[in-house]
Amino acid sequence: MITAKADVLVFEEIDRVYQFVAPDFVTNYPRWSPEVVSLEPLSVGPVQVGFQARQTRVDHGHKSESVFEVAELEPLKRVCFKGVSDPFRSIYEFDDRSSSTLLTFTFEVEALAPHIRPFEKLVRIAVQDGARRLVKKLKLLIEKEMLNNV
Repeated sequence: MITAKADVLVFEEIDRVYQFVAPDFVTNYPRWSPEVVSLEPLSVGPVQVGFQARQTRVDHGHKSESVFEVAELEPLKRVCFKGVSDPFRSIYEFDDRSSSTLLTFTFEVEALAPHIRPFEKLVRIAVQDGARRLVKKLKLLIEKEMLNNV
């Protein structure tokens, strides 16, 4: 298994950070993950356990499509997206720090395709780098949006 983890302190209250990431996921996910070139909800209604979506991504020139679902959702604490068609999990955790929020992102890949295994070390580095970029991008977007809404 490959695991990458990164966190960032967002200078915004937990309810606003959580809203941006979980309930408003369909709108905001392509904004913080620019590799997502298409996101199609497969479920109707709010983001909740069982909600599914299909994404098309272009990572380092490689195009891929996957279906994922909300596997866990604990309001103001945690949301976990799990791959239906690919073995991955994306976990966002929220820790209330009074007027700010510690946002932790964990990405797990359960198994690599056989043709990718010789490059496992490079994949680990790329995934960790991607996790760091993701939390920085989330911080910038959330703080900028909240500043614009004042």
